Amino acid sequence: MRYLIAILGVLVVFGLTYAASSDRRSIRYRPLFIMIVLQALLAFALLNTSVGEFLIGGFASTFEKLLSYAGEGVNFVFGGLINQGQTTFFLSVLLPIIFISALIGILQYTKILPFIIKYIGLVLSKINGMGKLESYNAVASAILGQSEVFISVKKQIGMLPKHRLYTLCASAMSTVSMSIVGAYMQMINPKYVVTALVLNLFGGFIIASILNPYSVSKEEDILEVHDEEKQSFFEMLGEYIMDGFKVAVVVAAMLVGFVALIALINGIFTGIFGISFQQLLGYVFAPFAFVMGVPWKEAVEAGSIMATKMVSNEFVAMLDLGKHTALSVRTTGIVSIFLVSFANFSSIGIIAGAVKGLHEKQGNVVARFGLKLLYGATMVSVLSATVAGLFL
Repeated sequence: MRYLIAILGVLVVFGLTYAASSDRRSIRYRPLFIMIVLQALLAFALLNTSVGEFLIGGFASTFEKLLSYAGEGVNFVFGGLINQGQTTFFLSVLLPIIFISALIGILQYTKILPFIIKYIGLVLSKINGMGKLESYNAVASAILGQSEVFISVKKQIGMLPKHRLYTLCASAMSTVSMSIVGAYMQMINPKYVVTALVLNLFGGFIIASILNPYSVSKEEDILEVHDEEKQSFFEMLGEYIMDGFKVAVVVAAMLVGFVALIALINGIFTGIFGISFQQLLGYVFAPFAFVMGVPWKEAVEAGSIMATKMVSNEFVAMLDLGKHTALSVRTTGIVSIFLVSFANFSSIGIIAGAVKGLHEKQGNVVARFGLKLLYGATMVSVLSATVAGLFL
């Protein structure tokens, strides 16, 4: 039964994506088949094998160590503000982003990250049938983040046609920044975070290949990565530390605003209709939760968490998931994988703003297809969760 539902889920995703495709005749099915098989194999390897367990364990323990180092800095500055043995979300989950951001800056400065991103992207371009730029951008998005990634390819932003620009933006919304992966791992099982990161990378190409199919000629298939102006090591380090701090503060502000607004809306709906806004959305999203592999008796509850992510952000939804302790392990895993992406309404503004800051005309183009971006990124999350559900 599990396999039948998974097949149904994949068919639903493909059907909904195909219905919104900009050019159905240009869809190339061979790369699609290869990538969906790769997704299934990777999900199986990560979730059901000792090799996957070892890799995830190594990844999680590395971040655990890094977070403990970050904690030294946080405790030095804020240690006296909390009681012994207690923590606050801002101090323990968000502020370590500053340290991770600094590490990313060091790896960028020493040219280690650009080398890794470029050559992984080149390998992926052979698999997905897309251009080198699209493949580079997908890998870079998963490490640098949904706004910073565009700086690295800003030489080409102004020259890109609408369809290629869409794919770049879709990749940025379908992945997450490595600087906040540590924060996710403190809220949900690291196993699900790592699995989602890998599956979303291929899922982004799969959905974009259906929703926005095109071919890139050899003349167009050029990758020009922008080298930032040379800074001293400590100039760079200070810049990345401040960037990490800005991310932490922005996420904190978004959480304060969204959590409070959702509480207000829930209160209004409960008072008038006897059902909270989140519960109402749960019924809307329940069918999607079911085709992802969630048992029907838990589908409304799971759908509510999924909807929370879309209307607010993944942090709010992960906090909400932590309150639903009665959910089965399988449902928790499927929903967790769905949550690990930037597919929400606020990301439309972030991505459009990032592109507009580099090229105003292209920023306006992005804003016009913003809802299609969110639609595609949500389909990526549903597909990743459905494939993973086969092995949970």
